[in-house]
Amino acid sequence: MNPAPRPEASLFPGLTVRKAIERIAVMTPQRARATLVASCVIHFLHDGCSDLLYALFPVWAREFSLSLAQVGLLRTGYSGALALFQVPAGYMADRWGEPRILASGTFLTAVGFLCVGTAEGFVPLLVFLMIGGLGSATQHPLSASLVSRAYEEGRQRVAIGTYNFSGDLGKVACPACVAFVTAWAGWRWAAQGIGFIVLATAVGIFFLMASLVGDPVGSRGPSAAHRTGIGWGIRNTGGFSLLSTIHGIDNGSRTVFLTCLPFLLLGKGASMDRMWLALGVTFAGGATGKFVCGLLAERLGIIRTVLITEAATGLGILLLLALPVTPALFLLPVLGIALNGTSSVLYGTVAELVAPERRSRVYGLFYTIGIGTGALAPPLFGLLSDAAGVPVAMMVLAGVVLATLPLAHLLRPAVEGVPTHGA
Repeated sequence: MNPAPRPEASLFPGLTVRKAIERIAVMTPQRARATLVASCVIHFLHDGCSDLLYALFPVWAREFSLSLAQVGLLRTGYSGALALFQVPAGYMADRWGEPRILASGTFLTAVGFLCVGTAEGFVPLLVFLMIGGLGSATQHPLSASLVSRAYEEGRQRVAIGTYNFSGDLGKVACPACVAFVTAWAGWRWAAQGIGFIVLATAVGIFFLMASLVGDPVGSRGPSAAHRTGIGWGIRNTGGFSLLSTIHGIDNGSRTVFLTCLPFLLLGKGASMDRMWLALGVTFAGGATGKFVCGLLAERLGIIRTVLITEAATGLGILLLLALPVTPALFLLPVLGIALNGTSSVLYGTVAELVAPERRSRVYGLFYTIGIGTGALAPPLFGLLSDAAGVPVAMMVLAGVVLATLPLAHLLRPAVEGVPTHGA
């Protein structure tokens, strides 16, 4: 009697990638759940590393006498490197497997933050943040693809929503921890502490993920990625283009808002402690927004949910400008829900517009578009803030956010009838 085939045997010649995906999803539900948990841990750390920068920007601006345009360039350095490597990471995973690429990227992020703790000026900061962003680029497309593949046969939107929520938990926890350590021991200790935690995680990712996904290093040769012959695998080009445009504006507006928010609050007379508190409650609202907007999408549909969240974001930014510091602290959690909730609805829709065999690549493309706008927007709005003031830049930002409303209406035919349960 022949022994049962190992999971990686599903990628041997004679089986299509589609059948391999279906076999893994049907035969290993426990492995699917474990893959989701592992992907959530990875997402927690990488998104936390990205957003803890918002807590450090005012500290760096004060210590190194940076302009708002320079602060925006620091954000661009990290986000730009993250955006540029999304699609290449998907191609590399086709050849060498997700575990190796995820572990290598996480290791590179750790190196970047360890070096950040030694920086003595703007240029070294920019270079080290680019190294960290380059490593984090591997996480989004590969982890999202692993999760969507593991839950191909059901509850895929629930799994993607849970995965996204874990990233938002990282956005809440990591900036709060960094703010605490910075106040207690200085920002250099905070940056290097994060670096050591990520470094330890990189080692675990390789061995754990390789066993979970049943895809040992090197088991997938170049031919496996091309066997299906379906190109990018995008089933609805127009719908994907509109979805990506909305995602780009949404992500770009989020990075600009969070980059400018500390300086807006400091300009209103807030202390550093209250500024860090404001960031914390905004991130907490963003994490809550993943679930709240999932419920809205289930009840109201994808398009109505996007219309509500984007309108609330634009109007909320305008209201924030008129409020003093204390009332603003009560508005920020609600604004965070709207600011971050749209993305969960958009991410969950990507998998339904793309063939399963190409999701690593297309998720990479989707994240490249969103993170790319998030990289380009901060220095542009930083220049505007230096020239006209932060409040004027925030008013322009509100107008850009509201421009997504007609785009959402155009997207309706492409997603009409897409199931939203479990978002």
